[in-house]
Amino acid sequence: MTKPLALIVEDEKDLSDIFAEALQHADFATEVVRDGQKAVERLAVIVPDLVLLDLHLPNVAGTDILKQIRQDERLGSTQVIVVTADARSAEFLRSDAELVLVKPVRFSQLRDLAARIRPSASA
Repeated sequence: MTKPLALIVEDEKDLSDIFAEALQHADFATEVVRDGQKAVERLAVIVPDLVLLDLHLPNVAGTDILKQIRQDERLGSTQVIVVTADARSAEFLRSDAELVLVKPVRFSQLRDLAARIRPSASA
């Protein structure tokens, strides 16, 4: 059985490691990118089930990545969780993402929320 894929787009290494572990506990396969441009490049090649997206990234802003995801038909079923320390921006994005979490995010909080929106594993 193949686990659903979560692409973690977070430039802070410690946070991306914690997010990856939490999503793995929610039974996702994970891939981490720490740069907005690299995220755009990966999203041109892969179709993740979930994108965990920081807003403040080097090279391409998370808000631009979110717009690209929502405009790309290939990514129509990709769910997005925005994770940001910017509460004001978070409010504006609530209608564009499945979830918006304001940092700090607890390991258990992310694990449990990801498990709830996790698609069934495919064979």
